[in-house]
Amino acid sequence: MKNKKLLAGPYLFWSVAFVVIPLLMIVYYGLTDTSGAFTWDNIAKITTPENLKALGIAVLLSVVSTVICLLLAYPLAMILSAKSVSQSSFIVLIFILPMWMNFLLRTLAWQTLLEKTGVINSILNVLHLPSLDIINTPYAIILGMVYNFLPFMVLPIYNVLIKLDRDVINAARDLGANSRTTFFKIILPLSMPGIISGITMVFVPALTTFVISDLLGGGKILMIGNVIEQAFKQGSNWNVGSGLSLVLMIFIIASMAVVAKYDKDGEGTAF
Repeated sequence: MKNKKLLAGPYLFWSVAFVVIPLLMIVYYGLTDTSGAFTWDNIAKITTPENLKALGIAVLLSVVSTVICLLLAYPLAMILSAKSVSQSSFIVLIFILPMWMNFLLRTLAWQTLLEKTGVINSILNVLHLPSLDIINTPYAIILGMVYNFLPFMVLPIYNVLIKLDRDVINAARDLGANSRTTFFKIILPLSMPGIISGITMVFVPALTTFVISDLLGGGKILMIGNVIEQAFKQGSNWNVGSGLSLVLMIFIIASMAVVAKYDKDGEGTAF
């Protein structure tokens, strides 16, 4: 038992050094001014018209991206769960292979593809087809979010679907339930932990991202992540940046609460 506790030492050190301490720093800077005095002003900055607009855009694009990811991921997860173990493992490997590449490089690749003189438009011009002009628009940002975060929706749902008891599904069909009834009454409710987990794992990073909007939005579409980045890097105002970050932590805590309620056994996250 003592040896097992010692094995947890490196993880504990990592958690304290790179999770707990940074969070405490954010809380400290977010609740103090430049002189170190306690204040709510940094958090109240979220109520300015510019920041509210940035937050609204971030929430809207994140919701749209999450819905698209769900609509794409659920059918794919069902197809994978119906395959044999060897087949599904290979397909899942192919699907998550791009995740092994750096996140920034993947986004830069889409920037190259979507540019007005990029690969996609070059091919369209050769085929004498209208060019695709979505770079530096919300559509490009949504595309980048869906591409980067789709695996985080597929894997939790797939993990739940492969654990479903097939005898329950077969029993429903033996009792006269058609495919639609079986799906909505049996499969969908039982896969809800994976859906909730996937929604959380897509929505939270999509809400807080700033790299995708910078590269694919051309800096023309300001999301709340960009506002926080500018506060830290351009304005060197750690207090305001931390205060706005605390506001986003409300969304993260709410998401964790939802997952804890609907996925008590961790079925949608153990993959």
